[in-house]
Amino acid sequence: MTASYLEWGILVPALLAGILVLLTHVPLGREVLARGIIFIDLAVAQIAALGVVFASMLGWGESVWLVQLVVVTCALFGALLLHWCESNFPQIQEALIGVTFVLSATLGILLLAHDPHGGEQLKALLAGQILWVGWPQLGNAAVATLLTALLWWMIPERLPRIRFYVTFALAVTISVQLVGVYLVFASLIIPALLIRGLSNHRGLWWGYSIGAVGYGIGLLISLYFDLPAGPLIVWCLALLVLMSMGLLNKSLKKG
Repeated sequence: MTASYLEWGILVPALLAGILVLLTHVPLGREVLARGIIFIDLAVAQIAALGVVFASMLGWGESVWLVQLVVVTCALFGALLLHWCESNFPQIQEALIGVTFVLSATLGILLLAHDPHGGEQLKALLAGQILWVGWPQLGNAAVATLLTALLWWMIPERLPRIRFYVTFALAVTISVQLVGVYLVFASLIIPALLIRGLSNHRGLWWGYSIGAVGYGIGLLISLYFDLPAGPLIVWCLALLVLMSMGLLNKSLKKG
């Protein structure tokens, strides 16, 4: 497939969508690793995806704002539920996160069981449709990301758990509709594995750089070979992080 104006018209907004997701997910991923709640992103992303299913069942699929209202409500409910679990059952929190994920995932399957397009919708929610992100959707996501960042600074630092869970829920609500559940998890955890232990500034630089390159390479391969973009980007991120670990270790030893 040769490069054309149409292909670049698809690639640019898709890449910007990926960068927009990385802006919030790289720092949040470090927080997730520090807290030891690795699978919280999968659980909250799956609950947010369930909100999309609910909105569709209610016949609100054509209304952007009604869909967002349902999705945000579901994600916030899930995040606050997990916050309650952390406060009351810290010893089994990771297990409860896993149970929450599998219940949300199976409920989505049950709700779409009699929908003739249910399989396609589930695939879109999991693997994402990043190549079909349009400029209006990207603009709305950018505004929502800015508001999420402002909310982070507005919530007092003396409420660190509430601040983390609320911000996390809103960030995942935005990203799961842009890139799907798989890329939400990959964008949070894979760069965070590389930058653990690094200083805040250096860690963010590495995380954003590797993330952006991984998205870019994955999108180019997807367009060239006509393969699903989401799974390809996940693999590109993982392989880049593996290769970069050696370079980063050498850099740290020299430093």
